[in-house]
Amino acid sequence: METVDMPRIAAATRLLDPVIRRTPLLASRVLSERVGAEVWLKCENLQRTGSFKPRGAYNRIANLPQEVRERGVVAASAGNHAQGVAWSAASLGIASTVFMPVGASLPKVTATKAYGAQVRQVGETIDESLDAALDFADRSGATLIHPFDHPDIVAGQATAGVEIAEQLPQVGTVLVPTGGGGLLAGVAVALRHLAPNVRVIGVQAAEAAAWPGSLAAGHPVRVERMSTMADGIAVGQPGKVPFGHVAQHVSRIVTVDEEALSQALLLCLERAKLIVEPAGAAAVAALMSISPEELGLRGPVCAILSGGNIDPLLLTRVIGHGLSAAGRYLAVRVTISDRPGALGSLLAVVGKTGASVVDVAHSRTGTWLAVDEVEVALTLETRGTAHRDDVLTALGNAGYGVHVSD
Repeated sequence: METVDMPRIAAATRLLDPVIRRTPLLASRVLSERVGAEVWLKCENLQRTGSFKPRGAYNRIANLPQEVRERGVVAASAGNHAQGVAWSAASLGIASTVFMPVGASLPKVTATKAYGAQVRQVGETIDESLDAALDFADRSGATLIHPFDHPDIVAGQATAGVEIAEQLPQVGTVLVPTGGGGLLAGVAVALRHLAPNVRVIGVQAAEAAAWPGSLAAGHPVRVERMSTMADGIAVGQPGKVPFGHVAQHVSRIVTVDEEALSQALLLCLERAKLIVEPAGAAAVAALMSISPEELGLRGPVCAILSGGNIDPLLLTRVIGHGLSAAGRYLAVRVTISDRPGALGSLLAVVGKTGASVVDVAHSRTGTWLAVDEVEVALTLETRGTAHRDDVLTALGNAGYGVHVSD
């Protein structure tokens, strides 16, 4: 296997310096207080195309020989890699074709086209899109640009690690959202040379975690199923090129659940004023849901926000999920008498608790309801877990039978 070393990373750094944004490193007071050490956010969500992906894509495409460039490039992706390849190819004057699943997010499809790629939507899954891309490459002679499994991709992603070492020389721990492993491998190799005492931790979505089993087996292993909102790191099998570098240089891989991801996205939005996609918030999710002792944190800590390309519709749903998980939303069903004033009495109890009513819905059709009963579904805005418990206690003390909705 071809390895990625510092000369290769240094060459990628020189190549990318004129075209890639040096993304900011922002301090997070709320996370620093939570973990007991300085926490900084590496904002790759503010990178060109909204993620770290152009680092690797541009480096890979720019290193193609001229006669290969003339045949164009092709990629398969549902989002960030698609945009990274499209922008990189257009910047270098090269034709690009990107295969995306039929169900790919409309904003990502639109953005990929806007960056200059010819988009073809084929298949229901990314694997089916990849098969179509491989067939296109065979027929056209275009070069397939893999999202993570190539040394030039890894070397390009490594430039984010180079920047961290320069921006935060005293860094002690770096947490990296992890899918196929290109970003994790690149950052780990760069920091192993530039800051050898740094602890590098990969973070995966628990519902799409191929790395723990792969590392235990000693080779890439495909995960049987994936179901996560963090589509940017939902990769079924680690890449062969990243695998060796991760196994050698990464301190640990941890996983975070969907609740942690949604709460992390909400924290980035509310406290850091940053729009981050679920995959991009994985490192923050680890800091929020896993103790500093379990993570083995050494400060200062840097969490990479790997991307910010999120469908507004998904953003709305994730914010709602995050608010509920943080105790800021409370959805209940209450059975009351079907008589004038009954609803007003219920809402009066809620009002005295200081909760705000977001939505009210009546139902008289449940088979469990008596002829003189009605079920009221309430969505309430609360001030946190303690206030949420106070509201439930108040309703119980008033004699209401309350069922909390998920």
